[in-house]
Amino acid sequence: MGRVEGKVAFITGAARGQGRSHAVRLAEEGADIIAVDICTDFETIGYPMATPEDLAETARLVEKHDRRIVTIQADVRDAAQMKAAVETGITELGRLDIVVAQAGIAGMKGEPRWQSFTDVINTNLVGTINAISAALPHLKEGASIIATGSTAALMDTSKVDEPGKDPGGVGYVYSKRALTEYVHNLALHIAPEGIRANVIHPTNCNTPMLQSEPMYRSFRPDLEHPTRADAEPVFGVQQAMRIPFIEPLDISNMVLFLASDEARYVTGTQQRVDGGGYLKWYGVHF
Repeated sequence: MGRVEGKVAFITGAARGQGRSHAVRLAEEGADIIAVDICTDFETIGYPMATPEDLAETARLVEKHDRRIVTIQADVRDAAQMKAAVETGITELGRLDIVVAQAGIAGMKGEPRWQSFTDVINTNLVGTINAISAALPHLKEGASIIATGSTAALMDTSKVDEPGKDPGGVGYVYSKRALTEYVHNLALHIAPEGIRANVIHPTNCNTPMLQSEPMYRSFRPDLEHPTRADAEPVFGVQQAMRIPFIEPLDISNMVLFLASDEARYVTGTQQRVDGGGYLKWYGVHF
C-alpha cells in the first residue's frame, strides 16, 4: 500500500519542473491528482512558461501509475479560477487531502522592472494564498498543506542587492519570505482542526526556472550573455555540499513525507532541502 494511498492532491504549477515531479511522486504512492498550471507566458519574465503539452505530459506520467488525474489550465493569481479548479477536481475525484502550492515564477532581470516585481508577488505570494484559500473549506482532519518557499527567503537581501537594480529578483525573495510567514501563521490556526501546513525551502533546483538566461545573468553578471556552462560552476557557491543544484525529485520526496501520515504531527515547520545552503550563508540562526 502506498504512503498516500487513496488520497487526492491539488498541485499548482504542475505542468513541469517541481510541480510535475510532485504529481508523479505522489501518484507513485497512491494519490490521485488535481493538476493546475497557467500554461501561458508572462511578458515580464525572460524565460518561457510551461505549455498545454507539458500539462498533458504530466497527466500521461501520472496515469502510468494507474492513478486518476484532472488537468486544468488556470491562473493562481485569480481567486475565482482557483476556487473553480478545486471544485472541478473534487467533483471528479471525490475528495481533497493534500495541497501543494508550487506555482511560482522568478523575475530576475524582468522588464519592465516594476511590473516584473508585481507579477512575481501576485504569482508566488497571492497565488499561494489563493490556492490554499480555495482548498481550505474542503480539507478535513489529517489533511496536509505544503507550500514551496526558497532558501532565498532566508537571505538578508539588504546585504547583497543594490536597491532598485533588479525589482523582479527582489520580488522573488520577498514573495517567498512572505508566503513563509503566511503559512507559519496559518498552521497555528488550523492545527485545532487537525490540518497541517509546512513550507519547503529548496536551494537551486534543476528546472527550467534555474536553467534560463535571466538566471544565468544573475549568477554571472560579469558576462553579457552567459550560458549554462558559464553559470553552472557558480551555482555551487550556494550550497555547503559540493553540488551545483538539487533535482526536483529531492523536493518531491520531502513533499511525500509531509503529505503522508508519517508526518501526522509535523506542522508549522520550515523544511530546508538545500544542500547546506542555509548553514553556509546564515550561520547558527535556527
